[in-house]
Amino acid sequence: MNQADQVPGAIHGRVADEAGRGGDDAGRGYDAVRGGDGAGRGSSGRWDATWWRGAVGGVLAAFAGLAAGSVVAGLLGTRQTPVVAIGSAFIDRVPPWLKDLAIAWFGTNDKTALRVGILTVLLVLAAVGGILAVRRYWAGALITVVLAGVAVAAAATRPDSGQTGFVPSAVAGITALLVLRLFSRRLEPLIDNPDDGVSRRGFLQLSAGVAIGTAAVAALGRIVGGNRAAVAEARAALDLPKPPTLDPPAGVQADGATPWVTPNDDFYRIDTALSVPQILPSDWKLRIHGMVERELELTFDDLLKRQVVHKWVTLTCVSNQVGGDLIGNALWSGVLLKDLLNEAGPSTDADAIQSTSKDGFTAGTPLSTLLDERQSMLAFAMNGQPLPVEHGFPVRIVVPGLYGYVSATKWLTDIEVTRFDQFDAYWTPRGWSELGPIKLSSRIDVPFGKKVTAGQATVAGVAWDQHVGVSKVEVRVDGGPWQQATLATDASIDTWRQWHWTWDAPRGNHVLQVRAFDAKGNPQIEASAPPAPNGSTGLHSVNVVVD
Repeated sequence: MNQADQVPGAIHGRVADEAGRGGDDAGRGYDAVRGGDGAGRGSSGRWDATWWRGAVGGVLAAFAGLAAGSVVAGLLGTRQTPVVAIGSAFIDRVPPWLKDLAIAWFGTNDKTALRVGILTVLLVLAAVGGILAVRRYWAGALITVVLAGVAVAAAATRPDSGQTGFVPSAVAGITALLVLRLFSRRLEPLIDNPDDGVSRRGFLQLSAGVAIGTAAVAALGRIVGGNRAAVAEARAALDLPKPPTLDPPAGVQADGATPWVTPNDDFYRIDTALSVPQILPSDWKLRIHGMVERELELTFDDLLKRQVVHKWVTLTCVSNQVGGDLIGNALWSGVLLKDLLNEAGPSTDADAIQSTSKDGFTAGTPLSTLLDERQSMLAFAMNGQPLPVEHGFPVRIVVPGLYGYVSATKWLTDIEVTRFDQFDAYWTPRGWSELGPIKLSSRIDVPFGKKVTAGQATVAGVAWDQHVGVSKVEVRVDGGPWQQATLATDASIDTWRQWHWTWDAPRGNHVLQVRAFDAKGNPQIEASAPPAPNGSTGLHSVNVVVD
């Protein structure tokens, strides 16, 4: 009885257990078929464990490529690293409205903003490529190949890249592909086994090794390519002819007023060089050729043996908005272009020069402005110091009365005497005028952005019309009658002119406006116009709150 009772019970229990196990197996099978929570969690966990590592690998591969490219660029003596190549090509192709927008947003930091933007896009795409390469190496590699191809094509189209300018970008791409493959192989085991401690440690070791190696290669790139230190040392060692004591005229004494002299460090910089050319004075040469009776080739020492002139000149960028700060006044020292051109003997049919920078920039300048009395020069000093590297060291052109885009070529290497109908300068095909005479303009600097106490207040600023001169400045309040301002001493028609006006300021919100008159009595243009294609116009206005 007991056995009879026990046997059926045991059989029943075993059947129940088997049924339970079968149910569990069926449930697991069902979950597997429908991709249930168990399978989903496992797949997601494996992916979460690898995607961020893939992104890190892609970014480190990109940095390794950039470092390798910098070393090759240094060895080849070219500035065409991948970032510089892409950035320079972008600058070459940017439309005028976008150039003005960048300057309006970032001012003289526009090139820094461009570099940051290029690096950001590059690293984001590299991270995506690294993620894709974990599962499908070819997908991540394709992104790397495209990025390298863009850099290679950009470098190959630059006029200053030479025959080897594309090589750094090609080497950068190959390096990035190899490093990316190392990471993809290291991360493949983690796809199916995210808890594989050996593979995780291997990833960390590889990441650390690549990071340290990249830093070392980047440092090597600075050493082999960076004649920046050599140029700085050569610049500091120069013994240039000293200007005579040329005291600036008595300026406007008001808090916030623009000083007569713009310090070198504060002088605006607008040019097309994403990477500033580094040229040793001993390596610098200038060729003057084209429609001339005899070609000239000059070294830096040749310039120093000639008669040196010192002249106050205000330079203005054509991109300057009404009231903008892309303008500066400095004492320039150099050799008259007129003397050099007359020595070369320009043809009577010639009407222009095309000047070329080390970075490939070209400017077309009317020949007449270089041969008249305005004393256009090849400048090698600024405010009594050798030219700053960012402003054209060792030699640049300074032409009073013309916007920089048609005259102020920095890092000068070549002058061709020619005709305007035989060439297009850098900015002309991009929508800017062929000729660029500076337009009469004026600006209010004080008060600006500050509250004013009711009573007598000083209103001050600058006005300019280089190589024409400023004869009068007027100010008005809230659209009322124009009031004549007091002009500071006129040092030269080729410089700006400071002015000030005493205002009996009543409480409230007010609008100040300024206008200038040239030496012939003509007022500045009041109608508003943007910088493109030949300089902005309009009256500068400021809002003032008087307490």
